[in-house]
Amino acid sequence: MSKNKQFEENLADLEVIVQKLEQGDVALEDAISEFQKGMKLSKELQETLDQAEKTLIKVMQSDGSESEME
Repeated sequence: MSKNKQFEENLADLEVIVQKLEQGDVALEDAISEFQKGMKLSKELQETLDQAEKTLIKVMQSDGSESEME
């Protein structure tokens, strides 16, 4: 499975969790569990985006068009 596919699937899963929690028709225990899953997915998605940004910075640096951001 490619990283991009995994990213898209994780994002879709997070969206489902958010919708479920926004509707409010979830028992407290389930809401807590879903919230925890959502936080984990959010962290994984952010890490993927951070890595992609670092890769793009390196590509731009090798091209000589941009310098590394702090």
